[in-house]
Amino acid sequence: MNPKDKLARTMTNDFREKTWSARESWRVFGIMAEFVEATERLNSIKPAVSIFGSARTLPDHPYYKLTEQIARQLSDAGFSVISGGGPGIMEAANKGAYYGESPSIGLNIQLPHEQHRNVYQDVSQTFRHFFARKYMFVKLATAYVVVPGGFGTLDELMEALTLVQTGKTRRMPIILVCSDFWSGMLDWLRNVLVAEGMIAPEDMDLIQIIDEPTEVVDAIFKYYETRGFEPSAAEREVQLNL
Repeated sequence: MNPKDKLARTMTNDFREKTWSARESWRVFGIMAEFVEATERLNSIKPAVSIFGSARTLPDHPYYKLTEQIARQLSDAGFSVISGGGPGIMEAANKGAYYGESPSIGLNIQLPHEQHRNVYQDVSQTFRHFFARKYMFVKLATAYVVVPGGFGTLDELMEALTLVQTGKTRRMPIILVCSDFWSGMLDWLRNVLVAEGMIAPEDMDLIQIIDEPTEVVDAIFKYYETRGFEPSAAEREVQLNL
């Protein structure tokens, strides 16, 4: 390559790099706007329960029907119900809450495939960035209910456990529904993570296993009966550092 061509190539690469850097910098403002808009719109939704589960579960599946029952009972008990706003278990959660007494909230995500907005939402908020959406699941939650799901569900479950374990958010009920589905994972947590000292034995106490809808609602009320649903001043301060 002669010197002139080499210089032209270098200048082209520099221009592309600067253009990309500028786009990255301006993207920060879009992320900020997403956080601000969601916080302003959803801040009054409380108390609320976040329900996680598979996008692929069909309406005739027992997991779907069970989730719908849980969400309906939570809604009738005074809890807003938050889901990912898509199909499957997310739809079941929104549907149950939609026909109940309290708001049905969908935190939708823009994806190339699989995710489409379900129709059972009193309040719908769409996100481009997973981390902004996940922040709102945590910020608004009084409890987590986790129904069988795939990688996304496991990601949300592990993030909830990590944030509570490390004190980056307040302690709250984390309830796994459908014990048969979760039993292998729980055995692995005890027999590998606890046994090898990767987590403390008491970390397993962060998880509850409950299969009956009424017992899910009762467990959440029992947890808060002596402390109330509103976070304390110290817990609010912790949430600012999520």
